[in-house]
Formats: sequence, structure tokens, C-alpha cells
Amino acid sequence: MKNRTHLSIRMDTEIHDKLQYVAAYEGRSMSGQILYLIQKCIREHEREHGSIPQEDMK
Repeated sequence: MKNRTHLSIRMDTEIHDKLQYVAAYEGRSMSGQILYLIQKCIREHEREHGSIPQEDMK
């Protein structure tokens, strides 16, 4: 990834702890797990609705 951006999110402690557990179980860092889930969401959206055109981003 050449172009990177930062995303900060707030979550309650229970969600944080459970996400940390799942990430470790899957062999990922929390950041890696979140990126995996975001990418999965995008793939599912594009599978249902088609590719997101570049001109529609931003």
C-alpha cells in the first residue's frame, strides 16, 4: 500500500477485547483483522452491486 490513511474509531472495552481475541485466533494483529473485515465488506458489496467506480470515490 503506497497511499495510506489513518482511521481512528471508538469502541467499548468488551468489543475491543473480543476483537483482539478473534484477531489473535486468526493470526492477525487487530489492525490486520479490521482491514480484513473492511476488505471483506467491500468484496461483498461489489459482488452484490458491482464494482465501485473510481469517479464515485471521495
